[in-house]
Amino acid sequence: QVQLVESGGGSVQAGGSLRLSCAASGGTPSRYAMGWFRQAPGKMREVVAGISWSTGITYYADSVKGRFTISRDNAKNTVYLQMNSLKPEDTAVYYCARARGRIAGVTAVSYDYWGQGTQVTVSS
Repeated sequence: QVQLVESGGGSVQAGGSLRLSCAASGGTPSRYAMGWFRQAPGKMREVVAGISWSTGITYYADSVKGRFTISRDNAKNTVYLQMNSLKPEDTAVYYCARARGRIAGVTAVSYDYWGQGTQVTVSS
């Protein structure tokens, strides 16, 4: 059984930084891409970033390019999301997800396993 456990959320002021972690267990991580999504109140879940576990190829939403960095530690089966220059509009619950294949898709239907989510709040 695949399990994804996120950590690292919290509250920061605008301009601050946070690093989210997603520890994966079960399955064969190297066969799948991983992604980070977020969902703000009243809004749809949206992709933030994705990474191929085997090749390291990354994808970023336009809204976070240049500010967020996704990375992975194969030895620890952990994916990270480093978030810098945070803005109030980044406030949301952030979810880690495992893709159905090797490519990091940009829609939620491309992912089949999800973490429980971690709250990120950015104040102005």
